[in-house]
Amino acid sequence: MTRRDVFLSKMETVVPFAKLVAVIEPHYPTSGRRGRPPIGIERMLRMYFVQQWYGLADEAVEDGLYDSQALRSFCGIDFAVESVPDATTLMKFRHLLEAHDLTQAMLAEINAQLKEKGLLMSKGTLVDATLIAAPPSTKNKDRGRDPDMHQTRKGNQWYFGMKCHIGADDASGLVHTVVSTAANVSDISQTAALLTGEETRVGADAGYVGVEKRAEVKAKLTEMGQVIEWHIARRRKPIREMAEGWQKELILAAEKLKASIRARVEHPFHVVKNIFKHKKARYRGLAKNHAQMVMLFALGNLYLARGKLCP
Repeated sequence: MTRRDVFLSKMETVVPFAKLVAVIEPHYPTSGRRGRPPIGIERMLRMYFVQQWYGLADEAVEDGLYDSQALRSFCGIDFAVESVPDATTLMKFRHLLEAHDLTQAMLAEINAQLKEKGLLMSKGTLVDATLIAAPPSTKNKDRGRDPDMHQTRKGNQWYFGMKCHIGADDASGLVHTVVSTAANVSDISQTAALLTGEETRVGADAGYVGVEKRAEVKAKLTEMGQVIEWHIARRRKPIREMAEGWQKELILAAEKLKASIRARVEHPFHVVKNIFKHKKARYRGLAKNHAQMVMLFALGNLYLARGKLCP
């Protein structure tokens, strides 16, 4: 078996297709008296997942199904009976998911299954953000960049694109909340939107120093009636300027312990960017890219938990 066969066989086992089809079914068009009948929801969903796992455009998914026996077997397509759905059909299915916010509903359904298995505890949250580059070219009909994207500087380098903020379980690293903004929006400003209301502790890097003093965070905690223990990394410069001694060694040991827990929030980013090859925004506009990011992190949760979900 090839690596693709092994990967698809594992995902065939862990993806709850029946429950995800039930989420889409109320919004999916039914067959009428005229025109060809719509393609089955599960087949279109499998094609959509192939697109996300391998970072393909709509036309590339169609070509890949013609070329790869493994992809055709996963999607249940037999050339002796039928042909491959074209790229336009996949595009319309993707627009359907975006119009009804179904990727968010599928993330909730997948996380509900993970909670039933005891893999998503939601008693602690790790928050972080990553930059997703967007095409900076102005060689298009409007002679301009995507108005929903923005540029920002990280270190000494400038980036143009969007920023994806996530809240993840601190025990498993599985993502429960996804927020997408332009790249120039600060990480700390989205913290309140990443809290579920069930956690008692929150961890973050040094970019979130002072988050517990922000008005929107205080308002949400008052609304939830929750007391949160904050584990925010200290800034490096004050620690570096401290005199050598046991106090500095104690602080460094505490920071190392916090970093070992906080590292779990980086695992979903690794899956989405390095394994699913999503390092650049594919679509124009923040809404379409946000729907894709939510679906990528939902599939990333299944990938991270595949070892415990496989029988």
